[in-house]
Amino acid sequence: MQVRPFIRSRFRYFKNRLFRTLLQFRSTEYVFIVVMAVIIGMLAGFGAIGIQYVIRLVERTAWGANEFPIDHILQIPVYLKIGIPAVGGLLVGIVVYYMAREAKGHGVPEVMQAIALHNGIIRVRVAITKLIASALCIGTGGSVGREGPVIQIGSSLGSTVGQIWRVNPQRLRLFVACGAAGGIAAAFNAPVAGALFSVEIILGDFAVMQFSPIVISSVIATAISRSFLGDHPAFTVPSYELFSPYELGLYALLGLFAGLISLLYIKVLYWLEDFFDALKIHEILKPAIGGMLLGILGIWVPQIFGIGYHTMVNAMYGKLLWQTMLLLVFAKILATSLSLGSGGSGGVFAPSLFIGTMTGGFFGAFLGQYLPFMAHPGAYALVGMGALVAGTTHAPITAILIIFEMTNDYKIILPLMIACVISTLLTTKLHKESIYTFKLVRRGINLFQGREVNVLRTIPVKEIMRDDPVIIPSATPYSKLIELFFNTPHAEFFIIDSREQLVGRLTLDDVRRNMQGTELLGNLLIAHDLMNPHVITVHPEDTLDSVMKIFGRYTVEELPVIEQKNGQKVIGIVYYKDVIEAYNRELMKRDLLGETGSSLQMVEQSQKIAFLDGYAMAEIPVSLAFANKTLRELDFRSRFGVNVLMIKRVDESGEEHQIVPLPDETLQLGDRLIAMGKEKDLEELKKF
Repeated sequence: MQVRPFIRSRFRYFKNRLFRTLLQFRSTEYVFIVVMAVIIGMLAGFGAIGIQYVIRLVERTAWGANEFPIDHILQIPVYLKIGIPAVGGLLVGIVVYYMAREAKGHGVPEVMQAIALHNGIIRVRVAITKLIASALCIGTGGSVGREGPVIQIGSSLGSTVGQIWRVNPQRLRLFVACGAAGGIAAAFNAPVAGALFSVEIILGDFAVMQFSPIVISSVIATAISRSFLGDHPAFTVPSYELFSPYELGLYALLGLFAGLISLLYIKVLYWLEDFFDALKIHEILKPAIGGMLLGILGIWVPQIFGIGYHTMVNAMYGKLLWQTMLLLVFAKILATSLSLGSGGSGGVFAPSLFIGTMTGGFFGAFLGQYLPFMAHPGAYALVGMGALVAGTTHAPITAILIIFEMTNDYKIILPLMIACVISTLLTTKLHKESIYTFKLVRRGINLFQGREVNVLRTIPVKEIMRDDPVIIPSATPYSKLIELFFNTPHAEFFIIDSREQLVGRLTLDDVRRNMQGTELLGNLLIAHDLMNPHVITVHPEDTLDSVMKIFGRYTVEELPVIEQKNGQKVIGIVYYKDVIEAYNRELMKRDLLGETGSSLQMVEQSQKIAFLDGYAMAEIPVSLAFANKTLRELDFRSRFGVNVLMIKRVDESGEEHQIVPLPDETLQLGDRLIAMGKEKDLEELKKF
């Protein structure tokens, strides 16, 4: 009878020892981050390999060949050219609709959104769904790339690793970036470009502390990819040279041309996305319609099916006519927009490479007929590839490095730099958003406005509004207004009519302007005579980012909250200072609670965890000596040398709440403090 309790006690003992060991490992910042970067890089590498194998399997099953050789596609009956992409689109719609809606589209904006709004939290099922959906879309002829899927797959795996370890939001965002870098590095055998892509596009932050683990993940993923797929560049290109310095001017013109094509690509892609979103049919059927239209286009232009690497190589070797390449520029834009706009799953990066190759190839072949000093047209195809990537992504450094790594040709680097920079300058001047950020802006997410907007976007007005606005009837006499202003801390009154509907606002300045004639006007003027009828209002469901925009636009300190279903009835008030406090509180909550989840579980079991030499985290009940006093009054840091990380409080219903410790928070008897400091200082605190 004593065996079971003994086993349970030993199990708890070993479990606690394991947790302590893991927490101590996690607290070693550098070693922990490096080990996690290696693990994420391995997972991202295998994810990139896995999606390539699945794509090939689908291609062989659907078409009987890999990578859509033109001679083979021309022999396939017309009904199959239309039917296979349509069936593939239907399967993609089913997978995305029922498994993970985030897998729809090209994936990178979803990763950026997860970092901006959700601290890097991505569901693990996204990786599986994206792999299946993208493989079906590409394998059945969808005109999309595999880099978007591998980025989202790698990011999802990185996020999953971070969530398992319950790291803080800053680390979790870093792990997502590590996964993205590993994914694109493995996909294109380009470790440096993969790291730069993640830093320049996914994070938008070149901080050295963040760059090191991203590089590690990128290198590890590339090593895994090379072990299974071989160490060779993504494109085998002929050797090019700059024959004349006059050509640099032509490459600058190519940059301008590629920039214009980049803008066309972005516009058409999102125009067709809006078109399909407006269709009143089930979401599952839309990718099937897009696939059918793609198949019809592919009857005349079979080069649009799939990624199109064979056609790109032919362009770089000068095997295509300039008329053909010009046609493929617009056909590929339309094909990719149909595939993604209708709800397909895949990337926009590889189509950008294709469109850029055809743009540069056309430019070089056409002008080469008239300018004998020009290099081989294939050189312009290669530079056009980078210029269009730079124009669509607004990331010239990534574009330059990825073309260099994908070709291993350094001789083309100078023209490539000129064209990429000029293309980026033109597109950013004419269209602020890249092909990735434009999708987020259309959802109301602006990454360039800073972290505060994204934090405030998650908090509704109803969470911070107060229920004590000063509401007065429009017939209130002037003398009464004077009395109210002297006896209330509010700076604004809200005027209502006989139906309790908001009709205006009245400030202290409005009253002050008439104070000299109080004796004469006291019985004549009423609130309606002095009020400002133009009142800016908000609703309980509005988010605080929209409220902050109103405060920034108008010189007001208070905003009335009105019911959405009941006209202009005032139900509360929002203060400017409350919005600022909510923002600071949310940042504190994200940073403090993000990584302490697993630690707090251990605290609940053992009441104290030693996680660094001489330091610990402990749960301490609030004693009578601390009850009914604020944290500012108690000043635990200076008196005891400890930091209060959290206050745990049980309400009357028995539900436990976790409270971020602000200076004016009053402690109650029965509260429990989660405190961190030296073990001896924590023991001293427990004695009070």
